[in-house]
Amino acid sequence: MPASALTSMTSAPSVVVTGGLIGGFAAARYTKNRALGGAVFGVAGALAVWGWQQQVGPLPAAALGGVYTLAMGGSHPLAKQLGPWPSVLLVTGLTVLASEAVLRRG
Repeated sequence: MPASALTSMTSAPSVVVTGGLIGGFAAARYTKNRALGGAVFGVAGALAVWGWQQQVGPLPAAALGGVYTLAMGGSHPLAKQLGPWPSVLLVTGLTVLASEAVLRRG
């Protein structure tokens, strides 16, 4: 991957978060390979945390990484109430809102 592609991905962590949560879910669901979904989620999370750290520092990045992780974990019980796709979309939206709020304050 060219350095410019990595820089553009990490300059927009909210986009990476969206890809990690939605893409991870879709990869696991449609390939029936949970490990693949977890890998998508993990790689995107690492890139997002790195991007947040570059933009707002280590403590906010760690907090947002926690929000990202909780979103994935929270989508599972929420899916029993709303259904899988609405749950994933809701937690993705909330995570992106948190990311944008912190980035705009930083």
